[in-house]
Amino acid sequence: MGKNKIARWAELGTFNNVIQPETDEVSGKDHWIKGNWNLKIFKNRNPIILELGCGKGEYTIGLAILFPECNFIGVDIKGARMWRGAKSASEIKIGNVAFLRTRIEFINSFFASGEVDEIWITFPDPHPGKKNSNKRLTCPWFLNKYSNLLKEGGTIHLKTDNTELYNYTRKLAEDNGLEILFSTNDIHSMSSDYLEVSGNIPPYNDHHRNKIGISAGILSIRTHYETKFLEKGHTINYLAFRPEKTKEVSHGWEKTKG
Repeated sequence: MGKNKIARWAELGTFNNVIQPETDEVSGKDHWIKGNWNLKIFKNRNPIILELGCGKGEYTIGLAILFPECNFIGVDIKGARMWRGAKSASEIKIGNVAFLRTRIEFINSFFASGEVDEIWITFPDPHPGKKNSNKRLTCPWFLNKYSNLLKEGGTIHLKTDNTELYNYTRKLAEDNGLEILFSTNDIHSMSSDYLEVSGNIPPYNDHHRNKIGISAGILSIRTHYETKFLEKGHTINYLAFRPEKTKEVSHGWEKTKG
């Protein structure tokens, strides 16, 4: 491990906005923060939005700046990358941002049922090929985990340059009768005027929620990978949909077994 990584790992442990438990603290058991994010970390009752696989935290921080009435948590296992986001949030004193260093497989050890308002999945590993589909962050196993921690009517957002992952996730939502709120295979080609007036924008309907959706402001937030993809001429797919707490998601071929 390089000196920079060692130094970043050490500094990451000093940030007040980072939680990074050991695996044995959460494997098969709940962490003390579960159900307590508003009370213990943010000290408010504002909506909680997650970014899964947050990397350097560009999206987490960008959203937090645009929407100070919401709380944002970036989740990733790679601490050297997360260090950048946590350090930036500390330096510019963004109080509605936190970071959680853990494997997403353990996500239900950190959030109580209905504790989360929305989830963003930004440029995850697409795990190409059908045989790898169960590794994707939008596969049924993960979606059923997310459904538990989301509030009723909570939204999942996917941004990816990978058309296979986008099509896979959209078909999974359609096959399981989930409500698709917005879908496009080229989000940056759409005018902000259309996006802002479209009835398909994912809304926050509760009295304390905010209408985040997709807007010109959000389109200006670009992760390190998104910038690279756009420079290479890739289009960016975007999908927003709502899981249902009472409906377990499965692949079509799983439904026909037996």
